Amino acid sequence: MIAVLLLPLPALAWDVGRDGPRCTLTHRTAETTIRLTYDSGLPEYTIRLTRPGAPWPRAPVFALRFDGAQPNTISTSRHVLSDSDTQLMVTDRGFGNVLDGLQFNDWATAIIGDEMLRIPLDGAAPKVADFRACRAPLPVG
Repeated sequence: MIAVLLLPLPALAWDVGRDGPRCTLTHRTAETTIRLTYDSGLPEYTIRLTRPGAPWPRAPVFALRFDGAQPNTISTSRHVLSDSDTQLMVTDRGFGNVLDGLQFNDWATAIIGDEMLRIPLDGAAPKVADFRACRAPLPVG
């Protein structure tokens, strides 16, 4: 029993970073890795939900449901599966509803086909605020 308690656990922190004109927000749970990017050069947002070893089902619509202080459900038919269907990706020029959902709620639920994956949003709010601030283009010069 003690050996189980000493096993390393996946990092549960939300992290914000910058790679040139691209800002990133990442979070890992036991079931998935979430990675949001904003590329000010395009300008364009991307969200990737990766489930190593567990493919997402193919379905015509992908939705994110947010539960908490500002509940909302958003959906799209413009999602793409890659990497043997273990990565689900959505790209768009506007992500306000996604950012609000992550920042102001307690849970996000990814829904595709008959599958639902709940993602805790503990600690997300300050990092989403940092991600929003990071979106500004880099100064020229």
